[in-house]
Amino acid sequence: MNRHAPEQDINEDDLQIHPPKKAAAGLKAVTVALERGYSQAGVARTVRSMLRVNQHDGFDCPGCAWPESITGRRSPAEFCENGAKAIAEESTTRTVGADFWAEHSIADLEDKTEYWLGSQGRISEPVVLKPGDTHYSPISWTDAFALIGQHINATTPDRCVFYTSGRTANETAFMYQLFARSLGTNNLPDCSNMCHESSGSALNPTIGIGKGTVSLEDIHHAELVFVVGQNPGTNHPRMLSALRDCKNNGGKIVAVNPLPEAGLLNFKDPQSLNGVIGGGTTIADEFLKIKVGGDLALFQALGHLLLEEEKRNPGTVVDKSFIGKQTEGFEAYAKARSQLDWEETERATGLSREEIVTVAGLMAKSKATIICWALGLTQQPHSVDTLKEIINLLLLQGNFGKRGAGACPVRGHSNVQGDRTMGIWEKPREPFLAALDREFGFRMPRDHGYDSVETQHALEKGDVDVFVSMGGNFAAAGSDTAALEAGLKTAGLTVHISTKPNRAHVVHGKTSLILPTLGRTDTDDKHPKGKQFLSVEDSMSVIHKTQGRLAPTSEHLLSEPVIVARMAQATLGDDHGVDWRAMAEDYDVIRDHISRVIPGFEDFNARVRTKNGFVLPNPPRDTRTFATDIGKARFSVSPLEYLEAPEGHLILQTVRSHDQYNTTFYGLDDRYRGVSDARRVILVHEEDLAGLGFKDRDLVDVISTFAGTERRANKFRLIAYPTAKGCAAAYFPEANALVHRELVARESNTPGYKAMTVRFVKHPEENGS
Repeated sequence: MNRHAPEQDINEDDLQIHPPKKAAAGLKAVTVALERGYSQAGVARTVRSMLRVNQHDGFDCPGCAWPESITGRRSPAEFCENGAKAIAEESTTRTVGADFWAEHSIADLEDKTEYWLGSQGRISEPVVLKPGDTHYSPISWTDAFALIGQHINATTPDRCVFYTSGRTANETAFMYQLFARSLGTNNLPDCSNMCHESSGSALNPTIGIGKGTVSLEDIHHAELVFVVGQNPGTNHPRMLSALRDCKNNGGKIVAVNPLPEAGLLNFKDPQSLNGVIGGGTTIADEFLKIKVGGDLALFQALGHLLLEEEKRNPGTVVDKSFIGKQTEGFEAYAKARSQLDWEETERATGLSREEIVTVAGLMAKSKATIICWALGLTQQPHSVDTLKEIINLLLLQGNFGKRGAGACPVRGHSNVQGDRTMGIWEKPREPFLAALDREFGFRMPRDHGYDSVETQHALEKGDVDVFVSMGGNFAAAGSDTAALEAGLKTAGLTVHISTKPNRAHVVHGKTSLILPTLGRTDTDDKHPKGKQFLSVEDSMSVIHKTQGRLAPTSEHLLSEPVIVARMAQATLGDDHGVDWRAMAEDYDVIRDHISRVIPGFEDFNARVRTKNGFVLPNPPRDTRTFATDIGKARFSVSPLEYLEAPEGHLILQTVRSHDQYNTTFYGLDDRYRGVSDARRVILVHEEDLAGLGFKDRDLVDVISTFAGTERRANKFRLIAYPTAKGCAAAYFPEANALVHRELVARESNTPGYKAMTVRFVKHPEENGS
């Protein structure tokens, strides 16, 4: 184990609390970013990687999917604090080799946190754990692939699952789904199932595409931007620059969130004089501290108010020409929104009538509105209805196909959107499958496969023999932690294609393989034709190349395309009809296949080599057309629904800390919220604490209730915090144990991470027992 890796794990007794910050970024963000880089990778590797991140000749940040400009000049420092942390984690010189696995048994590692495991460094060679073993031990690549082939060939395709993380590049994702379908299964769950699946489930039937309909430049030129259910200061910090530019162009911002996040309040751009020595830029013109799950009620109220304003001033609010030519269902929508119960709306949202009326006034005046959202809206039972209500508002004022207007689901992990474009989906559409059939000369499976939640059920029932994970940390990312971990242990073989240790490696199948792979920052040059590059798709459908330049920390690492190819060869042989070797040796071959299978990728190899890459077609944005089953955009009508906790309970949502991205912990400092050195905390309004009979810093056990059953997570510290009343927040994934696996969003089957009904009981230690 590298001497710089931490030896001590998290000590929750070290918890420190400070007042929450009222501004994001600033010089502190710069100093933290540099310190993390230097401590992990040293000065030379840090500087070299920072100069290349998100540049035309560099690599795409392995963090979020926020886009770079394709029309303007890019900054020499085209990254944020958390992007710098992600790069530091990947470019680290810490390594995990045979000595680490010999020193640490599975029993030892089971007690380690995600923070400790991920901090140990990059995995340097493939390792195996066989039945009866207490430790992982080295295995050759040849033997590892042979073992995978043996296990897959010993079972049936429907008992094999191929999970994917959003970090996976386009070319790898295409090969990976082709491998699974070549075997005969659509069991391709991915992290989209757990985050923005609700977005696709709402957008496809209403506007005919499951992606956002705006560009980065649209945000700059919008008259009004909503930022709903997201925390850009931590999760997409470069978004703050776009919002600042919008403000400078005269636009207004409405923030809607249960927590008063620093990034929604003020942005201190460390690359500007105002951000360094000035007061920064106030982001939110209006901040609505909404109750968790109250957004559907808010959007229905806004629709009602816009229609009422149109009655008072005909032709000033509703785009009747657009609605008449391009939409269906307006009459039913207008009838449903003609009446509003203000008492129930205020109860559902926690907002006053005056607050909602003020925001409706901004909407009525705006001729170009963008509504952005993230996981705060996608992880509740009524999420799909909530998002359809957003589309209703945008359709009402014709906010598609014009500058500064549209729908903007802000995707999380870099290339999570590209993976879906490449076919990582358990419910593939017939045109895509037919194109694969033509390209490769055999019939792909048509039966739908497992999504992430269905995979959990299958694991629990013992219906999975082989579970392969392309990146990610399924054990930590999924809901209902205890049941998920028990299910993973029933699998005959688990295979993890990873860069660093994580929890999923510890809650392994009967046989387990960990296969170390190159990361975004690493050079990929072990090919007959020399260095190779990959491509990604950002949150606004721009396809561009990514190519690392750092020397890998180990000579034993393989690229993801090579790993997929060798798994396929070991399982299917070389006479199956797919030339896996050719794709592994020259990624242009993969892109040629993609160009003939997926619309929008014609002449892929030439277009991806241009300076800014290329933008995929988007009918609502490009031509104001909608490829739904009726050929028009669709208004929808949903009943009012919101989350209410019974007496003595609160509605709990999970959130990330500032030192975290998905299941990766960069450190233990949630700087903007004033929480550091501990993670098992619950943020609760001080009036709720008093009403429930607790006080700040009480140690409690948390009990969630769903469908007559309970889930329990012990030893959390209550923190008085200015969240919306009736609500609480805890960190993901520590609170995942409280999410029953059947608590999901209807239609999308996304886990209800923002919908838990919880109560607290004093932990025994607090009572002195």
